[in-house]
Parts: sequence; C-alpha cells; structure tokens
Amino acid sequence: MRIINTIDELNSWKAKGKVITLFTADWCPDCRVIEPVMPEIENSYPDITFIMIDRDRFIEVCQEYEVFGIPSFIAFNDGKEIGRFVSKDRKTKEEITEFIEGLPNQ
Repeated sequence: MRIINTIDELNSWKAKGKVITLFTADWCPDCRVIEPVMPEIENSYPDITFIMIDRDRFIEVCQEYEVFGIPSFIAFNDGKEIGRFVSKDRKTKEEITEFIEGLPNQ
C-alpha cells in the first residue's frame, strides 16, 4: 500500500487507472483491525493501486470527499470517483472485498 505524503502525490496517483484510497489514522482501533488483511486484499487485485491517507495529516482531503468516519474507502478510475465505502463502522475483509467486487468495470 502506498502512503501519501502530499496532496499533489494523491492527485497524481488518483489520475492513474484504478485506485482505492483508504482513509485511516494511527489512533483508530477499527483501522488496526483491517490492517492485517489489507495485503491479502491488495494481492487479490493487482490491477488496482491501493493508497493510504492519514486522516489527521490530510483533514482537508477528508472534508473535500466528505469522509467523516474511518476506516473508509473511495475508489477512483482515471481521476473519476466510481465508488465509496464511507462510514465510521468497522469493516470486515468480506465487506471490503464485496465493495471492490461491486465497483463498475470502467
């Protein structure tokens, strides 16, 4: 998973094919629960770039995309949002996979 350090870096990655952003924070217990399954999920979808965005470092990005709960996911294809799994609820591996499987093939 790529970790974003600047907004320009985020915008650059977002514009390149299929991207799923994971909004997270160090202090978030629900984020820590899904952390161990994310590499397995990433390996299952080699055509998708997974990007981690620290909610505390990029609060303005969270506001822009209306991400008010974490962990949350937003999917993009060539810069266009194609799906979101945004809530404050804990996510399971199955729910994350279902979200990815439900994205449109664009």
